[in-house]
Amino acid sequence: MSLRPAHDKISLERGPSRRVRLRASLRAASDLERNYGFDRLFRQVDEFHYGTVRDVIMITATDRQEAAAFLEAFSTEPLTRFIAAVRAPVADICRAFIPQADQGSKPSTGKPMTWQEVYRELYRTAAGCLGWTPDAAWRATPIEINEAFTGHIAMLKIIHGSADDQAEQPNDNYTAERLEQIHELGYDPAFDRAGLAALKAKIAGGV
Repeated sequence: MSLRPAHDKISLERGPSRRVRLRASLRAASDLERNYGFDRLFRQVDEFHYGTVRDVIMITATDRQEAAAFLEAFSTEPLTRFIAAVRAPVADICRAFIPQADQGSKPSTGKPMTWQEVYRELYRTAAGCLGWTPDAAWRATPIEINEAFTGHIAMLKIIHGSADDQAEQPNDNYTAERLEQIHELGYDPAFDRAGLAALKAKIAGGV
């Protein structure tokens, strides 16, 4: 089953024949945060600053030609129609830039990070730890990367055991400290990528 978060289905519509799909990709989130800063971005979207809203649409659109045509189609219509069509979807896509913390995760006690640092770490997690291509990492959403990393850690615990198993498996190398180190590094030096690829191939082939 593929991961289909609600924010991955956000779209703008103008009649039955014109639709623009928006995606809160890591690239879009990083670019808009760098260009505006989230405080300013969210404020100007809430106030419906036309230039800012237009930037959000163009940067998050999966097809920029479609987005440009969509904006052009509204250029001769009253602004109220444009606002009615895009206000809610643009607000939704901006909220999707913020990664969701796991409900069971402990509060962080480390040094606060800027959003650019958060997104840099997400990229390192996707391209380094998970082994995704750079393009796939930038196209993924922050939520998708977090979910995939959570699944990766769960797989490591299944294969190697977790910290809760220490009493029964004193030689387990994947302690809580080791898993935290892997998270900080963005990859597991001891992880058998070739073995994982072979396993994926077997699953895909129905073996």
